[in-house]
Amino acid sequence: MPRALSPPAPACVRRLGPSGLIELVFPFDPVTHAQLGRVRPRGVWRSARRCWEFPLEAALSLDALLEGRFSTDPELDRWLSWLRQPLPPLPPHRQLVRAAATAAPLPDGRHLLRHQQLAVRWLLARRGALLADAMGLGKTLTALAAARALARESGCRVLVVAPAGLHGHWQREAASMEMGISLASWARLPSDLPPAGTVLIADEAHYAQNLSAARTRAFLRLARHPRLRAIWLLSGTPMKNGRPVQLLPLLAAIGHPLARDPRAFEERFCQGHWRERGGRLRWEAGGAARLPELRRLIRPLVLHRRKQDCLELPGKERSLHPISLSPAEAMGHEHQIDRAVASYRRRVATGAVRPDAEVLALLTALRTIGARFKLAYAERLLADLTGGSGPVLLFSAFVEPLLRLQDRCGGALLTGRQKPEERQRQVEAFQEGRCPLLLATYGAAGLGYTLHRARHVVLLERPWTPGDAEQAEDRCHRIGMSGPLRCHWLQLGEVDRFVDELIAVKADRIGEVFSDEGRRRRQRELRRRLETWLERSAQ
Repeated sequence: MPRALSPPAPACVRRLGPSGLIELVFPFDPVTHAQLGRVRPRGVWRSARRCWEFPLEAALSLDALLEGRFSTDPELDRWLSWLRQPLPPLPPHRQLVRAAATAAPLPDGRHLLRHQQLAVRWLLARRGALLADAMGLGKTLTALAAARALARESGCRVLVVAPAGLHGHWQREAASMEMGISLASWARLPSDLPPAGTVLIADEAHYAQNLSAARTRAFLRLARHPRLRAIWLLSGTPMKNGRPVQLLPLLAAIGHPLARDPRAFEERFCQGHWRERGGRLRWEAGGAARLPELRRLIRPLVLHRRKQDCLELPGKERSLHPISLSPAEAMGHEHQIDRAVASYRRRVATGAVRPDAEVLALLTALRTIGARFKLAYAERLLADLTGGSGPVLLFSAFVEPLLRLQDRCGGALLTGRQKPEERQRQVEAFQEGRCPLLLATYGAAGLGYTLHRARHVVLLERPWTPGDAEQAEDRCHRIGMSGPLRCHWLQLGEVDRFVDELIAVKADRIGEVFSDEGRRRRQRELRRRLETWLERSAQ
């Protein structure tokens, strides 16, 4: 009986990975593994995918080591040919700044503000950077002014990646500067860049905050493209949930050295560790550690400024509204909460869900119940505010309470169920004074719109992240407002108190990474000591 043929040995392949890294796939060979471990720039062994990953900069070292033993896929071969024939060097920074002409009026007659002029110069000095200014400081115009100068001096094109709902805003701003741009949405990222070179602007860059997501990998592939001239990320909330691990993809996109070894970053700044869950060891990196050190290390490539540092805006006041229910309402509220908790416990007891998988869904259900029981108070508050205090913007995470409030109080409605054109009409009706009340979800109105006509912002409940809460309020607290903004947080029961405390903890973390409060505190202390010394000297 003839002997069965053994299967062919797996091929040694060198290919382009989904995130723009060189992947090496080959049968296990301890000698080759040891050799690859000594290659610089350093690579990483990905056991789940059974391959080595190396940055493109390691291509020459790999060529010398492998000596043709690995076949190269056509796509990677094309990238490597571009590396061997790089684009001409960019003009000096001084020449780019002159081309930007930041002090000159823009084609539509506007002028860049002082903080925008400084940011343009800052961007032009960096091929990769994160502009993390607070909402309302004009990051769109800043990035376009810098990109226009770079495109004029190098002949490259400008590609803007932004949520689809913001494409109209980018087109209008680009037209006002008499420049052409290409637009792509985060949902449909291009797979390639043209050979002539590209300046990539990523608006709402926090859309790429999960290294394992396909969207983030596709974005990193563009960020590592050999024909990329510069990449500038824009986000007012680069660490929305207060977790440093969310910064890792953004740092990788701009080429920050901290992102070269993701596991080391997670161990040092995210409390990364192995934990047994469900009988399996899982890597967890959701914590935060050494935040002052992280702030110091990212500072050269991250620019974050607050509104009070750059603008003289009217104040923003925030007040808490604890809600007391009548005995009948309190009984109904407790009854619905008890039913939701009992249902959750039954599902856990029967094994329908993991004990740790349903907690978020339970909290969401409890917040939905609370939102319904706040409607009577919200209706009275809206009547008082719209009756003489000025236009009002109310936010909720849920559409159902907004529909009920619209039935009772009227007003315009802004939700994700509407098409972008309809949403724009609702915003215009509010901004032009045809409607004193705008009811909106965080996802629909907390992104991209300017709503500075509002004098009051009411948060029916808070989102999970401080970034979303800040974005909602800062839709109104920006250039063009005519008076102070008053923010009203409605709070009912333990769930709301828990979420608000969670937001405060996360906001403290974000402040440690991005805020300069420590330096300001030292300056205030030094000023106080100097004033004390002067007073004593005068005596």
